[in-house]
Amino acid sequence: MIRKLLRRVFLRGESAKRQAERIPASRHGIRREQVSTGARRTCEALQKGGFKAYVVGGAVRDLIAGIPPKDYDIATDATPEQVRGLFRRSRIIGRRFQIVHVMQGPETLEVSTFRAAHDEDTLKDEHGRVLRDNVWGSIEEDAARRDFTMNALYYDPTEEVVLDFHHGVDDIQRKTLRMIGDPRARYREDPVRMLRAVRLSAKLDLRLDPKVQAPICDMADLIDNVPAARLFDEMLKLLFSGHAVACVKRLREEGLHHGLLPLLDVILEQPLGEKFVMLSLANTDARVRADKGVSPGFLFATLLWHEVLTCWEKRQQAGELPMPAMFAAMDEVLDQQGEKLAITKRVAADIKDIWALQPRFDKRSGRMPARLVEQPRFRAAWDFLVLRAQSGEAPQELADWWDEFAHASHERRETMLVADSGPKKRRRRSRGRSSRADETKVSPDGTP
Repeated sequence: MIRKLLRRVFLRGESAKRQAERIPASRHGIRREQVSTGARRTCEALQKGGFKAYVVGGAVRDLIAGIPPKDYDIATDATPEQVRGLFRRSRIIGRRFQIVHVMQGPETLEVSTFRAAHDEDTLKDEHGRVLRDNVWGSIEEDAARRDFTMNALYYDPTEEVVLDFHHGVDDIQRKTLRMIGDPRARYREDPVRMLRAVRLSAKLDLRLDPKVQAPICDMADLIDNVPAARLFDEMLKLLFSGHAVACVKRLREEGLHHGLLPLLDVILEQPLGEKFVMLSLANTDARVRADKGVSPGFLFATLLWHEVLTCWEKRQQAGELPMPAMFAAMDEVLDQQGEKLAITKRVAADIKDIWALQPRFDKRSGRMPARLVEQPRFRAAWDFLVLRAQSGEAPQELADWWDEFAHASHERRETMLVADSGPKKRRRRSRGRSSRADETKVSPDGTP
């Protein structure tokens, strides 16, 4: 017991030795007006309540780098219960890391309490991944706990200064991503940091410090121990970062794409599949940068489409009918994917809707086209068809035809319908009619 106490005191003493550099606005370049109103109000309310409060992490990093932040995190010495007591519109969430969501108008701010250094009492799995940790500490310990130096920056919107504990501002300016502490130990604590290193390096065009880069290839298997739901969230951040093309290329360079999206590495080795996926990622990047809406269902549908095609073809060769084979192929691919990423039921439903409509685009006669354009997912499915045409998988004429048909008048649609040149299906006689006909049949000799 005494040894544990001494160890904790020693660890806290080591963290406390590192003093923050107070960087003025003239050097960090952040103007108070650049910080969201909700983040400023949350910090001010905590400070008026007698607590320390700072905008922390990615928002500070992005502001210094000249990138508008997508969201804001707040760090404070107030406990979650104390934060909850100051804000009427707030709730405590999380088990592994307990935080408070504070609602300020349309904004939701994540407010976390300064955390203490890890010690031998920290709950970890057999691989060293931290499972639960809600021990509060000082701002110095909290800074030491963060992953990269440029994420250990604390901005006070009242005094307009940045507290920099690990030379993060210098690293941003040098465009170098450095880890706080030993990279191998930090990756074991949280393997997702390997993905985060790739995402940040692509987003900010950073060079990975050799100590950060070297262990990734050897330790990539640790990602298998990350819960599927958390890995899915991290992949969404990576793919919707606005730099998905660069991220995927760096994932391949670091050997992290194998097993992350099962079958994705196979797709990227196929010329047609790679072109299709890269077109999709480039399209997503353009939409994110233009501040347009993006759909996880659409993106994951493109990433896994060629595996569905392969599975669909095999099932048809085995004698299955086309549409039952398509639905079975969809389920098979999503089941394989679900072993790694916890794709939500809603996203999976969107993916299936987009896939299931693709074979129907080949039918341009009768009532089918008019019914298809009325489908709720028609537009997303047509966008998917356009990507297929751009990659050379489907005729461009087909995508153009459906675009015109969807916007045409009733009279124009009638003239656009393609004549069905296929063999006419024989009409099946009803059972009752056949029975009556059988009753009236006569034998060659004239007897019934």
